[in-house]
Amino acid sequence: MSLSFDKVFGVHQYTIKVRNDRAQVIASNLANADTPGYKARDVDFNTALVQQSNFKFEDNNPPMVKTSERHLDISDLDNEPQLTLKYRLPHQADTGNGNTVESSVEKMNYMSNTIEYQASVQFLNGRISKLMNALRGGNS
Repeated sequence: MSLSFDKVFGVHQYTIKVRNDRAQVIASNLANADTPGYKARDVDFNTALVQQSNFKFEDNNPPMVKTSERHLDISDLDNEPQLTLKYRLPHQADTGNGNTVESSVEKMNYMSNTIEYQASVQFLNGRISKLMNALRGGNS
C-alpha cells in the first residue's frame, strides 16, 4: 500500500511555504515604512498556492491550448514566481513621499499570516503524530 503525502497532509504542506514567503514580504514592507517611494507589496495567496502545489481550483475545466502563434505562451507562466507578488493599494491617501506602507495594516496582516502559519504547522504535527503512532502499531 502506497502513501500519498497529498492525501495525508492535504494543502497544508504547501501553505507553509506560501505563508513563509508572505511573512518575508510583509516584514520587508514594515522595514521600509519610512522609505520614500516604497510601494507596499503582498503575496497573492491563491496564485502562490497553485504554483507551489500544482493544485487546480477548477479541475473540471479543460486545459488552455495555444491555437495561434500570436497567442501568449502560458506554459512559461506556471513557473513565474513574480506573478504571486502584487502591489497593495493603500487605504489612506499618499503621505507625500510616495510610500504606500501602512504600518497598522502590515502589522495586522503579519499577525494574521502568523496565526494561519501556526494553524498549518499544528495540523501537520497532528498528522505526523498519527502516522508515527500507526507505524509503531499503536491505536490512534
